[in-house]
Amino acid sequence: MEGGERSVCIERFADLAAQVVKSPAKLGPVRLVAVDGPSGAGKTMFAAGLTRVLRANGAATVEIHTDDLLDGWDDMVGFWPRFDRDVLEKLRKGQPGEYRRYDWHAARFAERIRVPVPEVLVVEGVTSARAVIRPELTLSVFITAPRHLRLARGLERDGAHLEPHLVRWFAEEEGHFAADRTADHVDLLVDGAPDVPLDPGEQYLRRTAAGGRSGER
Repeated sequence: MEGGERSVCIERFADLAAQVVKSPAKLGPVRLVAVDGPSGAGKTMFAAGLTRVLRANGAATVEIHTDDLLDGWDDMVGFWPRFDRDVLEKLRKGQPGEYRRYDWHAARFAERIRVPVPEVLVVEGVTSARAVIRPELTLSVFITAPRHLRLARGLERDGAHLEPHLVRWFAEEEGHFAADRTADHVDLLVDGAPDVPLDPGEQYLRRTAAGGRSGER
């Protein structure tokens, strides 16, 4: 997102969880929440906070990370038909799904993970709020953070030896987000590098732009 005044607001996961539960299910009986955004922006922390509050409030919630679905570094976008067939299509029918978890250390798929039919399914990861699933999302979130900070986080998390993979990944996700216009269509834009004091386990920083619904800074 370029230009325009930006406003910020500290909000609570408790309020967001209540909003999700009160909203209608659009994926069959399931309320589908997508937490999207570039690598290293803070998606995992946000999804964990929302999932924890949903469960604490009694909502049967399953959390899936797209990193567990990919067939390695070259599968950022292409995994979706497999995910839709094995998990989403089953849940649409009120049936449990399952997927094979990818083992990044062994570079192969590992055990099968069963996905029961939940009240809320939180899918966290790059491309999770892509255009094809928008009509079935109860809530879509896009997390942002400056590129240099995201790269530093990624190297700290994954190791400096993976920098070439991360740099290539950054370029690919930027291309996807530009073509998909993901950030322009989400319900909630969150600052993954807040410059105001907050409790990251209970709160997040909503960021909006004047004259637009949302976008990436």
